[in-house]
Amino acid sequence: MDESKLEAFVMRAMGDLAAGYGGIMITLGNKLGLYKTLAGAGQLSAAEVAKRSTCAERYVREWLNSQAASGYVDYHPASDTYELAPEQAMVLADDESPVFLPPAWQVPASMWFDEELSLEAFRTGKGVNWGEHDHRLQCGVAAFYRNGYRSSLVPEWLPALEGVVDKLEAGINVADVGCGHGHSTVLMAKAFPNSHFYGYDVHAPSLQESTQNAIKAGVSDHVEFQVAKAVDYPDKQYGLICFFDCLHDLGDPLAAAQHAAKVLAPDGAVLLVEPFANDRLEQNISTVGQLYYSASTCICCAHAISEGGTEVLGAQAGEARLAEVFRKAGFSHFRRAAETPFNLILEARR
Repeated sequence: MDESKLEAFVMRAMGDLAAGYGGIMITLGNKLGLYKTLAGAGQLSAAEVAKRSTCAERYVREWLNSQAASGYVDYHPASDTYELAPEQAMVLADDESPVFLPPAWQVPASMWFDEELSLEAFRTGKGVNWGEHDHRLQCGVAAFYRNGYRSSLVPEWLPALEGVVDKLEAGINVADVGCGHGHSTVLMAKAFPNSHFYGYDVHAPSLQESTQNAIKAGVSDHVEFQVAKAVDYPDKQYGLICFFDCLHDLGDPLAAAQHAAKVLAPDGAVLLVEPFANDRLEQNISTVGQLYYSASTCICCAHAISEGGTEVLGAQAGEARLAEVFRKAGFSHFRRAAETPFNLILEARR
């Protein structure tokens, strides 16, 4: 036994445990408006934070101490005050920021709530459908991805596709498969009013949210949402078909790609956005890999298995496996158009 290695691993495990505790603190800070109270306010005492947020001072002080210990706020001993730096505020207080993370903690909250479902799935091999999970899963995923899409989809990802922006400006039909709360659909619809957007998903409650999101954004005149599977949504000869972080969740991704090939206009394109992954496990030993493999175990693989699990890709499928799916479906052109630390942006054409 190497005592130094043991101690290092124990501290690593304790760090993960502390992060789990910290997630509760982040959620409380977000929902109680504590981060927004601190943002741009300079150095504040615990009493000032409590007063401005209308929360009880003793709880606020302990919460602030937890944030200082974790490095989420800065503590100034001389004045006994706390301060949220601009970089911290972008992640914790600015709900329009592309790196705003508090809603993402709803996902592990749902995973804990659904522990019995996961235990049974492991023991029996059966799947867990997206709609069986606690509602915090759908809300957390939608909120987590929304800001990233807002930052990158229209200004970066669509222009990275060959000739797609020109077609969107002229007017084409667009399918958003697995659209969830419709944030991606609405973003595209706002940018390209001459095109018509169709959002498809199997989860009816999410589509109710997406309809409201379209109304609030003022794009409901050229956006429609419908309950449909990735293998049976209507043929409208789409100029663009999008799969945003969902192909790996499907029980039969090959059938989904084959259906896309069938309903795609002759000169149309498929936009495939997937969690960032390299092609081999040893290349994904990282914090991002840890997050995605863990979520995939309880959510992505579980849903794919619930749909029959012909090919369970998982959230770390990697470009090579995804390319093979589309090659088998009859697509002759497949390339990486862009990437972020969290996503692969891929383009497929027949």
